[in-house]
Amino acid sequence: MTQTLHHIPLTAAGPKIGNGDGDSNVALETRPKTKRPPLYKVLMLNDDYTPMEFVVHVLERFFGMNHAQAFEIMLTVHKKGVAVVGVFSHEIAETKVGQVMDFARRHQHPLQCTMEKE
Repeated sequence: MTQTLHHIPLTAAGPKIGNGDGDSNVALETRPKTKRPPLYKVLMLNDDYTPMEFVVHVLERFFGMNHAQAFEIMLTVHKKGVAVVGVFSHEIAETKVGQVMDFARRHQHPLQCTMEKE
């Protein structure tokens, strides 16, 4: 018994599927769009006791700002009472708030840092 091989036309993408008029009988699978996790603003609040230099140091240390950026944000906090110091995922924002609050307490400053959903 002799077997014959049937010729399957090839396209650039592989074997040709369908009836030849460009339509395919293959169902396309659609993926649901993944939703990005919400972001959170980290806010620094003004008080009448924390030294400006300490606020600048906190911004440099915990938010990676250079001295000029930290100084500008500190002035915004001082003049407006509050400033956004960064926008992060929930976990990172929560960690940064905790780090700042712990650092301020260890240095006996009443500096307040909070977070809110963007």
